[in-house]
Amino acid sequence: MAESLQLDLVEVSPTAAPPVCRIMDYGKFKYQQAKKLAEAKKKQVQVELKEVKLRPKTDTHDLEFKVKHVRRFLEEGNKAKITVVFRGREITHQELGMAALEKVAAELADIGIVEVRQKMEGRSMFMIVAPKVKK
Repeated sequence: MAESLQLDLVEVSPTAAPPVCRIMDYGKFKYQQAKKLAEAKKKQVQVELKEVKLRPKTDTHDLEFKVKHVRRFLEEGNKAKITVVFRGREITHQELGMAALEKVAAELADIGIVEVRQKMEGRSMFMIVAPKVKK
């Protein structure tokens, strides 16, 4: 019957008793499936993790400038990783790095939420900020 219609006989469920088959144009079916996958992939949003590096002694104006960059990243829908890098003897004053990260978090409170609090990793301290969910 499938040959007379110039279509394919496709086995849908081989484990059923009796096996379920369908008469269809298999090439067209595969093409439509690929189109659906491509459409779903196109609507998918890829979230990136952008990074901004600071030092414990970063001045206020420079800090505000970096906050402006992080704000732009969050508005684009990306996450931001703020890293404070300690060099030499600066590692003994970790409270300065903590204060810098807290100041950044306070300035970004209206647009983002802190996903990962301050953490030390070797000679650097970092924090991850994610954009707030829009309603």
